[in-house]
Amino acid sequence: MLTKLKDFFIIPSAIQSEFQQDSLQKNKLSLWLISIMIFGMELFNLARVLFFSQSGLGTLNNRIYFSMYCVLLLGAAFSLLLQYKLRTASVRAQYGVQIGSVAFFFLWHILLNVYDLIRDPQAESYVFISALVGLAMFIQMPGKWSAIFFGAGYALFMALSGSMLDGGTVINLTIMTCVAMAITITRSHHTAIELAQRKEINRINAHLQLLLKKDPLTGLLNKKAFQDCAERALNTLATPESLALLMIDIDDFKQVNDRYGHPCGDYVLEQTARKIQEAFPDASSIGRIGGDEFSALLPADRNVLAFEKRGVQFAKETLEMSWQGKLLQIHCSIGVVWVGTAGIPYARAYQEMDDALYEAKQNGKNSCCVREI
Repeated sequence: MLTKLKDFFIIPSAIQSEFQQDSLQKNKLSLWLISIMIFGMELFNLARVLFFSQSGLGTLNNRIYFSMYCVLLLGAAFSLLLQYKLRTASVRAQYGVQIGSVAFFFLWHILLNVYDLIRDPQAESYVFISALVGLAMFIQMPGKWSAIFFGAGYALFMALSGSMLDGGTVINLTIMTCVAMAITITRSHHTAIELAQRKEINRINAHLQLLLKKDPLTGLLNKKAFQDCAERALNTLATPESLALLMIDIDDFKQVNDRYGHPCGDYVLEQTARKIQEAFPDASSIGRIGGDEFSALLPADRNVLAFEKRGVQFAKETLEMSWQGKLLQIHCSIGVVWVGTAGIPYARAYQEMDDALYEAKQNGKNSCCVREI
């Protein structure tokens, strides 16, 4: 029970940044609307004191009210100016200005209502109540901040004016404060739940998108994802750069399946994928593009012969694997297309890779053949 109650006051650390950003956007609009309302009301109040009051600024009471209206008007203007100046600042700084503005507006309403009661003990507490309702409706902040804001505001108001209020009014104000606090805390809790759910949905969607690009057996890119990566690389290839596309095929893979079964074949594919990753750590993309065919995209040196040496070295290497106590010796053939010109279509590069691989197979397998574009 205590844990559930605590959850209403605390924003989980995993979504604190999102909550702050969400609060920043919501409060920004609210504070603009509040400031516009303040400009309209206080300009009217200033005009009322100056032009529609018989005594004008001739009485101390009017001068006090006039000064308070000016303070609120200037405070709203200063708040808007700060928000504009800090519009590119950190979220933390902008949020701090917002909370400071809210504190100022709340304090002003408390002091105005206190003065109303000092001037006339029979006056109502509508100004304080309107501030409570305004905060609860328009401003979003973490639950614990809401408790501090409303609690401190209520304590200050009671300390300054409690002796002028009857018991019924005190009870009503206490209830209103608790209700306003509950509304704000509940709103922030629901927002936190919504943001957490949204973040989880985004995580799941990102994971699903990743799965759509992955080969489920080897964890490498699937054929479509590898093609997308290769097309981007081919289209953005700068003039002094070059790249190589490798097509790697396991020699006599059918015999592995026929002799040891398909579970062994899957194991060989997984291990071959791992060994390709180890042999070409500089590859920007590696994918499984067919049953026992893999492809890799690598940045290539301008020296084609030096790169060809890497391919030959891997092709000649025996990939040793153990399956149920039996040693498997796997070999691969490699077809490579070396590209030194931007804008080469992937279909052409793929065809060149395939032809180079076929040539390597014709040369006795476990060999590498390189072609240039």
